[in-house]
Amino acid sequence: MTDAEVPQIYLITPPVIDLDAFPELLARMLDSHPIACLRLNLPGAAEDDTARATDTLRELAHARDVPIVIDSHILLVERLGLDGVHLGDASRSVRKARKALGSEAIVGAWCGTSRHDGLSAGEAGADYVAFGPVGQTGLGDGNRAEADLFEWWSQMIELPVVAEGALDAGLIRDLAPVTDFFALGPEVWSADDPVAEMGRLIAAMG
Repeated sequence: MTDAEVPQIYLITPPVIDLDAFPELLARMLDSHPIACLRLNLPGAAEDDTARATDTLRELAHARDVPIVIDSHILLVERLGLDGVHLGDASRSVRKARKALGSEAIVGAWCGTSRHDGLSAGEAGADYVAFGPVGQTGLGDGNRAEADLFEWWSQMIELPVVAEGALDAGLIRDLAPVTDFFALGPEVWSADDPVAEMGRLIAAMG
């Protein structure tokens, strides 16, 4: 990615969705900002609840030509009419997902802070790799994906890279020249006005 290119937004749903309220908020978000992809992240939800949420959110996303992927559940992609899967185990499931879903599906891989895992995921057929967390968070093992990882990747590797985890305006400003996507979820949904917060973070890209 060159300095002239602006990263795109990869939007992650909240882990718990109120189907009476969230679809309207998501529609406003998609209508107000250019969202490149939507990821369903519903850990612990029953399959029936996931299916109901997916049916509603898929229609909103596809009506606006936004692809929608699901976190981890390879088997639900075709069943629920989704565009692909985001895998949380680095490169380990990429070949399996690609074989199951075919060449047209989106297959992404979370690779934490490991350059090696990112390279392995790319070799296995991932469409993108995500590194993080970028900011300080109490989750995980305390390691962070530092700016030099993204700088190296953007210079050496053509595979798109996603910056994810505890992002703020300063980190977004710093990483904008060296990442292809910013994955935003809790950063916006926790705000009083998520749509306005998304606009503020997008503006930080410069």
